[in-house]
Amino acid sequence: MAQGPQRKGEMMKAWCFILLLSWFTLQLDANPGLKVRLTQKGLDFGKEIGMEILKERIKEESFPDWNDSEKFGLSEINYHLSGIRIDTIEFPNTAISLIPGTGIKLTIENAYVIIKANWNIRSWMFKGSGRTTVAISGMSITAILVMSMDSTGHPSISLDSCQMIVSGVEVKLHGKNSWFYNMFTKFLEKSIRRILHSNSCPNLRQEIEIIDTELRILQILMQIDDFAQIDYSLVTSPAVFQSYIDLDLQGTTYPVGNYPAHPYVPVPFALQDSSNSMLYLAVSEYSFQTTAFAYYTTGAFDIIITDEVCSYFNITTETFGSIIPEVAQYYAESQPVMLNLTATKTPVISLQTDAFTIEIHGSMEVLAVLPDATTQSLFTVNITTNSSISLTLFDQKLIGSLCLNRFHLSLADSNLGFFEISLLENFFSYILHTEIIPSANAKLTKGFPLPNLANLSLKKPLIKVEQGYLWISTDVNYEQ
Repeated sequence: MAQGPQRKGEMMKAWCFILLLSWFTLQLDANPGLKVRLTQKGLDFGKEIGMEILKERIKEESFPDWNDSEKFGLSEINYHLSGIRIDTIEFPNTAISLIPGTGIKLTIENAYVIIKANWNIRSWMFKGSGRTTVAISGMSITAILVMSMDSTGHPSISLDSCQMIVSGVEVKLHGKNSWFYNMFTKFLEKSIRRILHSNSCPNLRQEIEIIDTELRILQILMQIDDFAQIDYSLVTSPAVFQSYIDLDLQGTTYPVGNYPAHPYVPVPFALQDSSNSMLYLAVSEYSFQTTAFAYYTTGAFDIIITDEVCSYFNITTETFGSIIPEVAQYYAESQPVMLNLTATKTPVISLQTDAFTIEIHGSMEVLAVLPDATTQSLFTVNITTNSSISLTLFDQKLIGSLCLNRFHLSLADSNLGFFEISLLENFFSYILHTEIIPSANAKLTKGFPLPNLANLSLKKPLIKVEQGYLWISTDVNYEQ
C-alpha cells in the first residue's frame, strides 16, 4: 500500500531542506561568492521535522482500494480491502548520517504501523466482509542519497541504493464468522509482505525523482529590490564531509533584467572548521562588491536634495552666501538651491577582521533654482566618504547601517571663482549626517536576501567579519 507522491515527498523535503536554497544558473570552474554549510546538527533537526511531517501526512493520506487473489485447493479466494487508513505509525529508531564524498544515508529501524480497513473475501464456496486490523512491525529502510549538480547548475539528488526489511505482518479480521475467515489471513499477510518488499524502494525512488524535478525548477534569481537581483547558482557539486555538507554558490549580484560584465573575480576562501551550529553562511567581499557595482550601474547611489525634501533646514543661496561670500555677491535675492549627488565610480567594499567598510567616491553639484524653474550651477565638489557598516539579521535578510568615519572635499568646478573649500566642510558634514547617510540607510533597510529556507527561520544568529568574508552561524526554527 504505497503512500501518495505528494505526502511522501514532504518527508524527503524536510530531510533535505538545505537543498531548497534558491540556487541557479551556472558558472563552471569558478570560485564561489557565497558558501553555505549544513552540519550534522542541522541534518538531525531536519530529520526530526521530517519524521513528524511524515507521520501526520500518512495519517491524513487516502489510499486506493487493494485487490488480490490466492489459490486454495481447487478454489480461488479473492481479497478486497477498501477504506484503507493509517491508524498508528511510529518510528522509534531513525538516523541520518553523511557519507564523505557521496551523500546522505537515511535509516529507519523497527517502524511500527497499524492499518484499519474494510475487508471482503469471496470464492465460489463462501463470501464474507467486515473490518480488519493490519499490524506491520520491525519495518526497516536504509537508503543512500547522492548529491550532485546538473549541467545547468541546479542541485540534484538521486537514490543510489535502498534496502527494505519487514519482520512481521499480522492481519486480524473482524465481523460475522470472522473466526472462519481468519484461517485465510496467512494469504493476506503473505501478499502484503510481498507488496511492501517489491514497492517500497521503487516508490521511494519515484519520490526522490519528484524532489529532484522540483529542485530544477526553483527560482533562478532572487530580486533584492527594483535595482538589483542576486544569483544563488551552484558553482560546484555539494561537498560532503563526515560532519557537514558544504555548498558553493555563485553569489553574484546583477542589475535587474541586465547582466553587464564587471571587473571583479571571486577570491578563494575557506570556512572555519566549525560544526557547532546547524547552519553557516559566508558572504565574500566579492559578493558585496558586485552588489555595490549593480547599484552603481543603475544609479541607485545618485541623490537629489532640494529645499522641499530637506528635513532639517532650508537650503538656499542665502544659506550658502553666509558661508561663501561669492554666492551672496551673485544672488542679492535668496533663491532655492538643489544638491545633485552622483557616484563617480563603484564604491569600494572592504572586509577586514571585525571591520566592514565602504568607500564612496562622488560629486556634488550645487545649483540655484531660478524663478523660471531653470537651474544655474554654482560649483561642484568631489566627495570621498569612508563609512563603517554594522549588520543585523531580520526577516531572513542581512540589513546594513552606515556610520560615517571620515570624508574629504575638493573643489572640482566653480562658476563663482576660486574659494576655500574648507569653508564648506562643516556644512557638508551636517548634510551627510542629516540627509545623505539617513537616505542611504533607508535603502539598506530593504536588506540583502539570504538563501531562502522554506518554512525555516534563523534562531540566535551570530555575525562575524573575517578577512575577506562575513560569517554567519545560526540554528533554525521550523514554522508550519
